[in-house]
Amino acid sequence: MAEQARTATVKRTTKETDITVTLTLDGNGTSAIASGVVFLDHMLTNFCKHAGFNLTLRCNGDLDVDDHHSVEDVALVLGTAITEALGNKSGIQRYGWAIIPMDEALARCAVDLGGRSYCVFKAEFRRPVIQGLSTEMVEHFFRSLADTMKATLHLEVLDGNNTHHKIEALFKAFAYAMKAAVSITGNDIPSTKGLI
Repeated sequence: MAEQARTATVKRTTKETDITVTLTLDGNGTSAIASGVVFLDHMLTNFCKHAGFNLTLRCNGDLDVDDHHSVEDVALVLGTAITEALGNKSGIQRYGWAIIPMDEALARCAVDLGGRSYCVFKAEFRRPVIQGLSTEMVEHFFRSLADTMKATLHLEVLDGNNTHHKIEALFKAFAYAMKAAVSITGNDIPSTKGLI
């Protein structure tokens, strides 16, 4: 009997954004991302490459206002797609963690896909905007993602000066933590409760 593909397609349309995401967890890292926010596209491309996820993402948002709605809603839809692709989470490792360097920057991420939404984020950025992405939205992206992923995320920049390097190290640490957390390591639901 063939294994069921861990994939999901999620669409969300509001007065602020129109988003479609197709995600495959057991992929090869290919992506086609057009969020309208150039630096977010770059970060999500890196995330997919290093997590081994395949992702197609299209967002038409009210960028004439600013990037807030697009960045937040992309995170909400991506988190929903991850949750749907995981199904009942049977056999997953559940936990993942990584410490990733990028030149002078060093970032850490720990993930628990245990069904409880929580986000601890510790990072400061010198530059207010990089290629259309307000750096204050990096924290908001991960908080929104944790909400719909029903996951606990701990993210921290441990060292670094360059804002680009620090943000990219965070996304890559998240990628490797997720790659581990979604990996199939057994058959059972990884909880003494029998449900996550």
